[in-house]
Amino acid sequence: MSNVISIITVLLVSGITYVQAAPYCGELKTAYGPYDYTNPEHRKNYLGVVEQYHFTSDVEKLIRDEQGSLGGGINYTLKTFPNHHRALDSMAKLALREKTIRPQGARHSIECYFERAIRFKPTDGMVRMIYGNYFLRAGQLDKAMEQLQIAIDLQPENPTINYNLGLLYMQKKDYEQAKTYAKKAYDVGFPLLGLKNQLKQTGKWDE
Repeated sequence: MSNVISIITVLLVSGITYVQAAPYCGELKTAYGPYDYTNPEHRKNYLGVVEQYHFTSDVEKLIRDEQGSLGGGINYTLKTFPNHHRALDSMAKLALREKTIRPQGARHSIECYFERAIRFKPTDGMVRMIYGNYFLRAGQLDKAMEQLQIAIDLQPENPTINYNLGLLYMQKKDYEQAKTYAKKAYDVGFPLLGLKNQLKQTGKWDE
């Protein structure tokens, strides 16, 4: 089917309905997968091979891929595990570094990789968070907020999502909201102190 065909993704979570129009980005079924990055059995049985040969440490850090292009190695990983969190983040960083929506060696646009991940596992809030961080790095704060708000609705107790949403509110200079999400993150032991230090510098943090 053509990549220009549009579909409507409807997501029902906790009584909230999200309707999102997105380009159709190909079938998910492959000869090897797709597998769920959040499924312990899938990780145990299939992830090791993918990460050993395709999503190596050098590929994840965007240094080099000994088998070809960086985009190709990440593409194979996301073909097998559409919601592979670290691979999605690496592909997003590669797109920003190359200043293109479709990095060299990638089969799809960066939007399509996220569309595929969301279609595959609609309840994976980390995918939405990573998508939001991509928009944040690109300077598109409204789109970043849209994705991070969906992420927090999906996984309201996730410390990483709370921390990143706090960072976004900090950038928007909404310090009270930033503090709210920072406290939720730190109450469950989130280790990074950057958000707390930013709030302290503005005089908005209290222990």
